[in-house]
Amino acid sequence: MKKISLALFVALSATTTWADVWVNPGFYSHHFDKSQHLNNNNHGFGVEASLTDTYSLTAGVFENSNRATSHYIGAYVMPFKVGALKAGAAVGAFDGYPKMRNGGWFPAAVPTMTIEGRRLGLNISYTPKIGDRVSSALSFQVKYNLAP
Repeated sequence: MKKISLALFVALSATTTWADVWVNPGFYSHHFDKSQHLNNNNHGFGVEASLTDTYSLTAGVFENSNRATSHYIGAYVMPFKVGALKAGAAVGAFDGYPKMRNGGWFPAAVPTMTIEGRRLGLNISYTPKIGDRVSSALSFQVKYNLAP
């Protein structure tokens, strides 16, 4: 997956300007079920590259709520806009969750909002509970624009 993320980053860099590329240090997640003692500090590294004002591609790695390494690859689809706020969903695939396909890859669609300034942005996502396999959480992802 590291090779896929690097390849995606290189490909996106060739097709977008640096003004369209964001990097992030992972997530902070607020889990609603405190009894499970889940990891809220989901540090890692991710990249997001805007293709249009509505579509962005993304890939990254982070320490998930179960304290295991997860990877993701996907797209943000943000058709709703009001000023600097955009809303829609992150769609793609994740791995590393022990109770989801034994840690293997699985598809996901996560409701997401983003607020973007010139240099800083914030993605806010809601992960719904999936049985006893994935816990619900509200996640915050600060991102930095690489524009010169």
